[in-house]
Amino acid sequence: MLRLWPFVRPVRARLFTAAFVAVVASCLGLVIPLVLKWLVDGPVAVRDPGEVWLGGGCLLLLGVAEAGLFGLRRWLVARPLASVEAAMREALYHHLQRLPVAFHDRWASGQLLSRATTDLTLLRLFLAFPLTFLLVNGTTIVVGCVLLMVQRWSLGLVLLGPLLPLMVMCSVLESRYALAARRAQDQLGDLTTVVEESVLGIRIIKGFGRHRSQARAFERLTRQIRTTELHKARLLAWIWGVITLLPELAIATALVLGTLQVADGALSPGTLVAFLSTALALRWPVDSIGFLLAMSNEAATATDRYFEVLDVPAVDDEGAAGGNGVRNGPANGTADAGEAGEAGEAGEAPDAADTCERERPVDGLRFEGVEFSYPDAPADGPPTLRGVDLHIRSGETMALVGATGSGKTTLTALVPRLYDPTAGRITLDGRDLATLEREEARALVSVAFEEPTLFSATVADNVLMAHPGAPAPSGATDSQEADLLRALEVAQADGFVRALPQGTTTQVGEQGLSLSGGQRQRLALARAVVGRPRFLILDDPLSALDVHTEALVEAALRRVLATTTALVVAHRPSTVLLADRVALLSGGRITAVGTHHELLRDNAEYAALMSGEPGRQDREDAR
Repeated sequence: MLRLWPFVRPVRARLFTAAFVAVVASCLGLVIPLVLKWLVDGPVAVRDPGEVWLGGGCLLLLGVAEAGLFGLRRWLVARPLASVEAAMREALYHHLQRLPVAFHDRWASGQLLSRATTDLTLLRLFLAFPLTFLLVNGTTIVVGCVLLMVQRWSLGLVLLGPLLPLMVMCSVLESRYALAARRAQDQLGDLTTVVEESVLGIRIIKGFGRHRSQARAFERLTRQIRTTELHKARLLAWIWGVITLLPELAIATALVLGTLQVADGALSPGTLVAFLSTALALRWPVDSIGFLLAMSNEAATATDRYFEVLDVPAVDDEGAAGGNGVRNGPANGTADAGEAGEAGEAGEAPDAADTCERERPVDGLRFEGVEFSYPDAPADGPPTLRGVDLHIRSGETMALVGATGSGKTTLTALVPRLYDPTAGRITLDGRDLATLEREEARALVSVAFEEPTLFSATVADNVLMAHPGAPAPSGATDSQEADLLRALEVAQADGFVRALPQGTTTQVGEQGLSLSGGQRQRLALARAVVGRPRFLILDDPLSALDVHTEALVEAALRRVLATTTALVVAHRPSTVLLADRVALLSGGRITAVGTHHELLRDNAEYAALMSGEPGRQDREDAR
């Protein structure tokens, strides 16, 4: 409850009002036995029909008032609790955006989805019903017990006799139920992961005929969930059985003893009726304690799972939530020289930020003694990158070449601060990357990854994600449209985009699976160059293209590379030839730097990588 309070605080007035209304409504139900006592000992005893009708009218009014107050409580909590759930879901989503990439490397997406959906639904239901009625029923039970003791203390003690055994047995059973509830929610997260992966990987599953094995895996998880749910049902049955049996025995005992006292004249019939009516009115509050506690336990485990994610430390600045790999425009006056030039051509006077940018030292991209180990790597294992020293001069294109597993993709991921080095430093034009906010760093750096990721949006939305100005809801501006068409032309994607049903407004579908691999890669490349970035990081951007398209993209890409500082991961000689110089990464270290022809002549490992001759690399390693 303390963890949930910051989300509940904005709507606390309506929730407290709803709880007060529910308490009043429940207590009205306890007035009914008092009216019954008056009826039995008064009008019924003296056979006065008029008074009986009056008593019946009072009972009717009490019932209508109770129903109306409970309806008012429901109306009071519906909208606020929907707002609480929305706020919690929004907070979780924003936090996920700010968490480091290493977190997402470790966590299954299905577990995160279940926390954002099922767990938050459980929390909303808890705030709407169990939380209120634990208070309401608890208050009702206390008030009812006081009335029982006032009406006949000896019989009241009989009814209170099972209280201690009930508390002990419920405590034991509820602790077990909490463990089962947590296990069920974790298993549901695993099941969500399997469903998501099966949907995203449906082509692989069908292509390799693995639908039966996937179905068996799904069935195994559903059986585990069924077993856990049945275990929960058995525990809940025990809880309900105990909560039902002991009070029923107490009421039966009180009924027998009360009847004997009425027969002896020690107790009036009306008092016995009122006493038993009060006891029966407490049956629902007592019976409901079982499933209210069960729902509360599920909500408690859901809260644990929710804050298990929210408690993971996020990045150390506000910029990550806004940037997170999407260029939101130059920060702190940082502007691209190309943009400044175009502004000058358009007749716009340069502002102070442009002047500061031109006065800043132009030093390019430097790696100085950079080391990196993944967070989940063994402590005694070698780092992925070791003492990397590399200088990419301003305006230069550097190709990064190395064998599979040498650390090329890891090195490129450090520049947009997807990861931070564990030692050493990286500078952009002389500025330490670690001192820049992530938003500013990602405004300077644009990336195209080897595995292109597209979203369920239009072609224009996917490409303009990297534009300094986010597309307006009504569509791209004229300048954005011009940049979009230029980027599509550079990536040689304009042809197939025009052939799409709605052109740049065509929805590409989840993960862009409606497009070919080469088309997705060209859109990812267009996204990387659309904002004219100061630094461009390309991780094997042409691997999925055919020879003819690759040649066209390279010709257009040369014009872009001439105006930026670029680091290009390359596996083929054609891609390497885009670069001014080449760096060879081997075993996590830069072992050679030079032109393509120099390294081809002087470095056997590089020659083996570029030759494409099967087994040659292994022979060179053996030497």
